[in-house]
Amino acid sequence: MPPPEPAPTLPVELLEQIFLRLPPDEPAWLVRASLASKFWLGLLTGTRFQGLYREFHGAPPMLGFLYNWPLEYAPEEEDTAPHFVSTTKFGAHNLNWEDYNVLDCRHGRVLLFHVNWSSGEGKLIVWNPITGCRKAVGAPDVFCSIWAAVLCPVTDCDHRACHEGPFRVVFVGLDKVGGGYLAYDGVSSPETDGIEWGETSHGFDHLLDNGDVQPLPPVLVHDALHFMLVHDDDHVGVLKYDLLSTELSLIDAPLAETDDARDVILMAMEGGSLGFAHVDGLTFNLWSRHMGDSDGAVAWTQRIVINLRELLPIRNPEKRLRLIGSVEGCDIVFVTTDLGIYEINLKSLQQKKIWKREKYSALFPYMSFYSPQGTEYVDKNNLEMAKCKVGRS
Repeated sequence: MPPPEPAPTLPVELLEQIFLRLPPDEPAWLVRASLASKFWLGLLTGTRFQGLYREFHGAPPMLGFLYNWPLEYAPEEEDTAPHFVSTTKFGAHNLNWEDYNVLDCRHGRVLLFHVNWSSGEGKLIVWNPITGCRKAVGAPDVFCSIWAAVLCPVTDCDHRACHEGPFRVVFVGLDKVGGGYLAYDGVSSPETDGIEWGETSHGFDHLLDNGDVQPLPPVLVHDALHFMLVHDDDHVGVLKYDLLSTELSLIDAPLAETDDARDVILMAMEGGSLGFAHVDGLTFNLWSRHMGDSDGAVAWTQRIVINLRELLPIRNPEKRLRLIGSVEGCDIVFVTTDLGIYEINLKSLQQKKIWKREKYSALFPYMSFYSPQGTEYVDKNNLEMAKCKVGRS
């Protein structure tokens, strides 16, 4: 008896169009599809499909977020808990988080910082949650009120698939000796294990020495990083680091002062402008900074005023709301209420609860396209092992 005819397969172009519709914020679907057959595995892990998939979906999706605890709220029983919270069925690789703080999360990478207070030495770690790859980088000398940023250094990159390439770290803080602000800038390379740090120094005479760089995600807008400053307890400002000229400058904020520094955040808005968000009671205010049409002057313009009581479920209106982060280029902010953490789309005014806790001091969204290629989730030589690893997620 002759063997049965093999089942007909769909044309490759049609399969691609079907798989392109798999949502990027549910990476487990793409992984499980790649495990159905060797043919599908080769198709979905190929360079052509990965490029089509990123082009079809545009900006990378949010696969989860990282967070830091405020010192006064960190529960002792959770000191060793992982700081990555998945908002999808994506499971990040484990990392020993003890005594580390999250400084930044951008272009598929996470930047962590640890200070050995007995020796005064700091250590940076750049971590890829998808592949589990981590790279330790020696930090510059520790000074007061530090913060840092990580980003891709490649010019004209669309940042959709650059998470395994070189990276750039900018380390900013207040010099505890000289009283001025310093910025250390370094770029990694495949040939070296660490970073060659270059230094740019500026002393702002008009900025008081007690100014603090706020422990919030820095914002990248038009080849410049922006850090929130608070000085003299309630005065706010913006520290700008130009990535091209490697110069520091100070930008006035639309609000001269605030009752609580936790009421304000910076954000990179969808139109490419710098945003300044502020919560006053139950009212959300948003300003944007842009060039003037005629004289070219840069000014803040108030764009949005929202009554959050009408938008969010709030049990106790007397309890202070807090802004703890945003998604770069998407006009999305994260707000803590007495019922948990909510994500608000400022264009559609849609909101959703992403976590039950409310005490986080800062939230860092992890944005990336998940690719089965090159990760331990898909092993072309051992599909059974890959299936087990996918099941864990």
